[in-house]
Amino acid sequence: MSETAALQADTEVLETDFIKEMVRQIRALDSYGTCDDWPAERLLAPLVLTPERKREIPVVGDPDEVTVSRVVAFYNAIAVSIEKECGLMAVPMVHLSHEGFGRALITVGKLVVLDRPLRDVHRFGFASLSKLKDEGDKYVASALAAVGEYPAVAGL
Repeated sequence: MSETAALQADTEVLETDFIKEMVRQIRALDSYGTCDDWPAERLLAPLVLTPERKREIPVVGDPDEVTVSRVVAFYNAIAVSIEKECGLMAVPMVHLSHEGFGRALITVGKLVVLDRPLRDVHRFGFASLSKLKDEGDKYVASALAAVGEYPAVAGL
């Protein structure tokens, strides 16, 4: 099955809140408007790394700006989803070295609700759109649980 066919087969996933937010974030980071006419499937296609595509990417490499923007879009989408659910501002911070190593943090008030080490960012991607959605939803749920457990710190 080709990548485009696989993405089109996930039409139900394309209608989920997290995937819609991912599309918004990718479009927001496209400062020159080169992707304005692209459908959601084409915007999200680089995030889907089938085993064949992953084998084509070298094990060691430096991420390019487009790949870094996909990582930033992913964590921005998580932060926006957290904000929508809890009503408090969520602030994403992604710090990467030129070699693709770093850290992603999301804070709500003074509470760190997500802290993820990042490695091999040049190979950032998911096996399918469903996996992308599931991973994003998992991080959002974990963050919301932390906000629920420490509302006083999150409200600062």
